[in-house]
Amino acid sequence: MNPPRTERYKLALLLLLTFGALLVHGYHPFSEDAEIYLPGIEKLLHPSLFPVDQVFFKSHASMTLFPNFVAWFVRLTHIPLEFTLFLWYLGATFLFLLGCWDLASLCFPSARARWAGVMMVAGLLTIPVAGTALYIMDPYLNPRNLAAFAAIFAIARTVEGKYVRALLWLAFAASVHPLMWTYPFSFCLLFVLMQKYEERPAPKKQSALTVACVLPLAIPLAPHTGPAYDQAAKLHGYLYIQKWAWYEWLGIFAPIFLFWWFARIAHRRGWKITERLCRAFILYDLIYFVIALIVDLPARFEALARLQPLRNLHVLYIVMFLMIGGLLGEYLLKNRAWLWIALFLPLAAGMFFVQRGLYPASAQVEWPGTQPRNPWAQAFLWAQHNTPQDAVFTLDPQYMVIPGEDEIGFRCLARRSRLADAIKDNGVVSMFPLIADEWWAQVQAQSPWKNLRLSDFERLKQKYGADWAIVQQPGISGLDCKFQNSAVQVCRIP
Repeated sequence: MNPPRTERYKLALLLLLTFGALLVHGYHPFSEDAEIYLPGIEKLLHPSLFPVDQVFFKSHASMTLFPNFVAWFVRLTHIPLEFTLFLWYLGATFLFLLGCWDLASLCFPSARARWAGVMMVAGLLTIPVAGTALYIMDPYLNPRNLAAFAAIFAIARTVEGKYVRALLWLAFAASVHPLMWTYPFSFCLLFVLMQKYEERPAPKKQSALTVACVLPLAIPLAPHTGPAYDQAAKLHGYLYIQKWAWYEWLGIFAPIFLFWWFARIAHRRGWKITERLCRAFILYDLIYFVIALIVDLPARFEALARLQPLRNLHVLYIVMFLMIGGLLGEYLLKNRAWLWIALFLPLAAGMFFVQRGLYPASAQVEWPGTQPRNPWAQAFLWAQHNTPQDAVFTLDPQYMVIPGEDEIGFRCLARRSRLADAIKDNGVVSMFPLIADEWWAQVQAQSPWKNLRLSDFERLKQKYGADWAIVQQPGISGLDCKFQNSAVQVCRIP
């Protein structure tokens, strides 16, 4: 097989894996953190949107070029935003798998090991990363997905010694996410320092290793926080390592033993790059674990936990699963097709059913241009098309965790302002403490939601300008409801 044909074959298989991953893991463009990231794009495309509480999405949008890139693409191509999000999501997934193949090609000499590694990662895209509240790839477009493929390409170029290209990939990651680029950057720097350490004479090794160990500790101090911020932090237990469950702690230490084992195998096989990569990830894991203890356990450093040092596990897990798959392909699967099927078919089926459990009221793949199956999404979409652009909504602050709501974001789907919620907006507060007081005041004004009556909604209208409400069935007496379905009503507040 000649090289051009081999390249086409590789790209075709990666494209097939991309669509396979789409069907297995699903696509939910307006779910979870899309509520934070998409309004920034929608505001750039339609400046009249979101006249109220822009701070809850602009805080993130001001620190990334992600909304600018997507809005620029929409204006350039005239492709509607919903279709643009889908195309970019597919593109990000394809590039991520391509980056995994690229790195696997440096770690494993055989094609079967490389493909097994890439297929393992593709089958586990939505697996949780220890206790970090992260997936390897989210089932919707967001800056983390773009930073993920850039991180893998940066590591691959660093391993090759192509440092300028690595820096370019890291610069792209930094442009789309203000935090996620720091982890691959610190790993790449650690890898280079370890490489230099091994090549230096013995007397000079200690100083090089010391620099490698203290480098990630260069973290800016966080400002003092108040009671409102503390309330937001309580709702984000994953920020604090002492609140992790035992199995989440296992997610920190198990990779150390796995990479040690992988390094021994690589040493016996003479895979120098693989061995060095594994040893670097062991030290990388330990360094960030120490940092997490430093910023989390002492009370005076508590606010630093918002920098989430253990999100370093994101890139570590990607490479760990790549290694697991590669070694299985090399030693177990080999050329036995039935073993490949026996491994990857149940894996894909298991991940599929997990995703169905997470989004039970929504289609597995929410194709652009189709009507949503979820009744909450139907109500949000009705609000987008049938209420004024300056409308301000109030919803249950806990609406995103109501069974059947499927964590669909109102703000990003309805393209309308709403008062602060207790699920996603508090995530913004955890990163930007200065808006905590306003967030907490609005959440308290809407709580306890189930006890609110018409007079309470009138109070919200007078104080915050909320002139519309979305309430669960059977509704609230006195509200003028314009739309309803089996789950909710969309009502005007008199």
